[in-house]
Amino acid sequence: MMINKRLISTVSESKKYVAGNVAFQWVGLASNITMMASITKLLSDVFENNISTKSVGSALAATVIALVVRFICAIGASRMGYLSSKEVKMKLREMIYSKLLRIGAAYNEKVQTSEVIQVAVEGVDQLETYFGAYLPQFFYAMLAPVTLFVVMSFISLPCAVVLLICVPLIPVTIVAIQRWAKKLLSKYWGQYTALGDSFLENLQGLTTLKIYKSDKFKNEQMNEQAEKFRKITMKVLTMQLNSITIMDLIAYAGAALGIIISVSQFRSGSISLWGCLLIILLSADFFIPMRQLGSFFHIAMNGMAASDKIFRLIDLDEAKEPEAAADIKGKDIAIDGLTFSYTEDREILHGINLCFPENSFTAIVGESGCGKSTIASILMGRNKSYGGSVTVGSVQISDIAEKEIMKNITYIGHNSYLFKGTVRDNLLMGRPSASDDELWAVLRKVKLADFIRSEKGLDTVLNEKGSNLSGGQCQRLALARAILHDSPIYIFDEATSNIDVESENDIMELVHALAKTKTVILISHRLANVKQADNIYVLEKGNVAESGSHDELVKNENAYYKLWSAQQELENYTGKEER
Repeated sequence: MMINKRLISTVSESKKYVAGNVAFQWVGLASNITMMASITKLLSDVFENNISTKSVGSALAATVIALVVRFICAIGASRMGYLSSKEVKMKLREMIYSKLLRIGAAYNEKVQTSEVIQVAVEGVDQLETYFGAYLPQFFYAMLAPVTLFVVMSFISLPCAVVLLICVPLIPVTIVAIQRWAKKLLSKYWGQYTALGDSFLENLQGLTTLKIYKSDKFKNEQMNEQAEKFRKITMKVLTMQLNSITIMDLIAYAGAALGIIISVSQFRSGSISLWGCLLIILLSADFFIPMRQLGSFFHIAMNGMAASDKIFRLIDLDEAKEPEAAADIKGKDIAIDGLTFSYTEDREILHGINLCFPENSFTAIVGESGCGKSTIASILMGRNKSYGGSVTVGSVQISDIAEKEIMKNITYIGHNSYLFKGTVRDNLLMGRPSASDDELWAVLRKVKLADFIRSEKGLDTVLNEKGSNLSGGQCQRLALARAILHDSPIYIFDEATSNIDVESENDIMELVHALAKTKTVILISHRLANVKQADNIYVLEKGNVAESGSHDELVKNENAYYKLWSAQQELENYTGKEER
């Protein structure tokens, strides 16, 4: 009953803690039986006027010892539950993270980031109850009634048999509910992840929504999704409440039946007063373990639904990593007949041809949505489902190990990520072996050294995404990290967008300097930044409209010239307005 063999075998280290939990609970049960026997014996002696100092002392000593043992067992069982839960969390989250690392930068082609977050955080937390409470309770709920049956059979076999027969009615109820609950919880998790995905997307784009006054529209969409999730949540809670009510009725009715039989047997003289009292006190213990199992069942069932999603993620197909590392350094990059589609019905790139010679400065320009950044993603291995040929030297980029791509190609985007930590921590990602002198040298190159020195030096603490720095400072620091990486190929994808003019000019100065010794691919919407490029590719609706140097393209008076003229007119107009 809800024993997931794969899940248990995956976290096999937790078995010993589950067994320990069951053992502690069983010893606690044995001590409780001993305490109840002592108390009922004392009550029986009082009723029969057979009380003595010795019997009182014995009962008191047995009760104190039993209470101490139960206390120790409760702590021990709780400790075992914690240790098994810890093993589960560590193991599954490590598996999820390792899986994402094996899939690589293209993981988001297979699974949404929001789903990964929900599965890795709350999904794994749901399994804490499964291993820490449900599994131990499952085995204890099997063991406890048998133990009590053996004890009671020496007092009243008919009463013990009746109670033992009633106990399985609770798991039968659980099994009947499970069939309905599995479908319901699967639907619950589906709507939960969909709501989480929508929430994450809207949160990340909140500024854009505010600018275009679309926040009300998105708010209404979120409310609709939230209402659907509320309804499915209420269905789950209703199912849980109804099943708990049914199990309580079975438990109370079974215990009452045991009490009625024991009293009847006492009246007929079949059992003693001590035996009758002991059965009355222990009747509930027949059903409490199984009743608690029913309580854990609903939370554990939710964990089972989460585990389906966890294993769906873990079972995602992985592209076979190339065994041989290709030599990227000193090679030309050639793109021939490249096609790409994010969805089957909308092709972004339509068989384009591009060439990026070694140690050259090549620019890709065009209007938004023409496919510029898609090319960068393909070169970085983030989008692998492309058509055509992309080669470095004579080797297809799909045949190059991802670690080699990351080692030899450095990508700097408009929102390069800065991690929470110190300036030193972020820079050392570019080159872990770099000395402090080298770090200061690269900070001077990006004209950030004076600012960092005025703070706390290399130990200056950064917030997540560098939110305590300006946009220009963030990009300068990201560029410093990229320079430290010292790869033969650099891709700048709108690296100067949304920053101040001074920072933009400084960054472009460094890009031009890099282009003298490295292969530089510059993607920019601002054509003034690409004037010095050896070759410029102009993309138009997923096609290469033309290519050549800045002077050649302006002279041709085609697509590039139109973009250039429009930007020059706008910049000149803006300059006049400012004056």
